Amino acid sequence: MRLKNLLAIVLFSTTFIFCAQDNNSDSQNETEQEKHPVNTISGISVKDMEGNSIKLSDYEGKVLLIVNVASKCGFTPQYEGLQTLYDTYKSQGFEILAFPCNDFKGQEPGTNDEILDFCSSNYGVTFKLFDKIKVLGEDKEPLYKLLTNSTAVETGDIGWNFEKFLISKDGEILKRFGSSTEPLSAEILKEVESALKS
Repeated sequence: MRLKNLLAIVLFSTTFIFCAQDNNSDSQNETEQEKHPVNTISGISVKDMEGNSIKLSDYEGKVLLIVNVASKCGFTPQYEGLQTLYDTYKSQGFEILAFPCNDFKGQEPGTNDEILDFCSSNYGVTFKLFDKIKVLGEDKEPLYKLLTNSTAVETGDIGWNFEKFLISKDGEILKRFGSSTEPLSAEILKEVESALKS
């Protein structure tokens, strides 16, 4: 009888410990989800052009415009407008995060060094350029999986180069602008200014 009782106690204790660990795991997951809700980019990391991992949560407190860019596109001259937009609002906590992409008719074939040289020499770009990524298909960058599936804005794949996503100071996805929407358009200026005041 004593052996049976002892085994019962051991089994009960083991079950209790496993249950407690599971509950702790669930609590940690819930806390992480609360910290970085699904409609925010704050839980995502990306790579810069030097291969360093950058947490997008580091940008909390700033308004962001995230753009997929290319050097040989009809919309490439938008770099000029993006730089002017950046110069105008950077002192107020505004950043542009540009992600080169070769998904559309091979319009970004260069290496990171070639892209940097092209952007600085032709458009005087000083905002942040990141590692070349994919925005379509199975290898789509996690950031773009989130951006294109967020119900906070229009869902669906990126249609072309120079689509733009406006992100709040809290990392929330606010607006999505098509490629043809110029960086200095009244629509973008209004939304950027509104986000900076929030």
